[in-house]
Amino acid sequence: MDNRQEVREFLVSRRAKISPEQAGLPPGSKRRVPGLRRSEVAMLADVSVEYYAKLERGNLAGVSPSVLDAVARALQLDDAERAHLLALARAADGTSAILRRPAKGDRTLHPSLQWVLDAVTEGPAFVRNGRMDLLAANRLARAFYSDVYASPQQPPNLARFQFLDPASRRFYPDWGFFADVCVEILHTEAGRDPHDKGLHDLVGELSTRSDEFRVRWGAHNVRHHGTGSKTFHHPVVGDLTLAYEGLELAAEPGLTVTIYTAEPGSPSEETLRLLASWAATHEAAHPTGHRSG
Repeated sequence: MDNRQEVREFLVSRRAKISPEQAGLPPGSKRRVPGLRRSEVAMLADVSVEYYAKLERGNLAGVSPSVLDAVARALQLDDAERAHLLALARAADGTSAILRRPAKGDRTLHPSLQWVLDAVTEGPAFVRNGRMDLLAANRLARAFYSDVYASPQQPPNLARFQFLDPASRRFYPDWGFFADVCVEILHTEAGRDPHDKGLHDLVGELSTRSDEFRVRWGAHNVRHHGTGSKTFHHPVVGDLTLAYEGLELAAEPGLTVTIYTAEPGSPSEETLRLLASWAATHEAAHPTGHRSG
């Protein structure tokens, strides 16, 4: 799949974010577009204007790592943006398939992965792919994401929940922040795996059905999403502030295990215990016959 449009829009959007003053250049006058001019980026990256214009047209195939690094410095890319640029270049070279295991239908997870998730009893633990499908979960994660699992579409998808389900506005008190993160994760995945038809279909669906998503997708922001803290409002037990860790699976490239936990002794720890109690009661009353997500 041709990724030149993604490359072009990403580079243009990054150039627009850097002011001449931020780049150590005089502001000048008669600027028709925000940010730096192509000629200024070319100068900062020590390449010709013609060559940089070629890159910004989306032609990253064959570009050397040193040039990519120079462009990343000129555009003041952060770690996530730099990784995204490198992923786009690998995709343009056709080498992304070497780095990522190609998806062939629905992936069957090894049973031991579910055993590992079930061994986590103090917090929600789940496996997701880059499209934000929930592929497996422990009991607490199923209870935590009860509104997500209520969707008739399977597997449950956090991006669809975020932008298409009104319940997300209650579940995420800081809805705008979660929406930004969601789109940034999807954009990062699109750079890593431009041949993922499921991801393209998801982006097309969300772009058609959600103005909030479409505007954010057009910003071309990306993010590394590995650790941090978030606040939620669960429909049964109320507010929780949870720390999270995201762990990439070495045996299953493209899949991430995420574990949420509460600070010891905090009100959220007690709320998690209430959620666990509710989950056990709810699961006993509504057996599903399976434990996977």
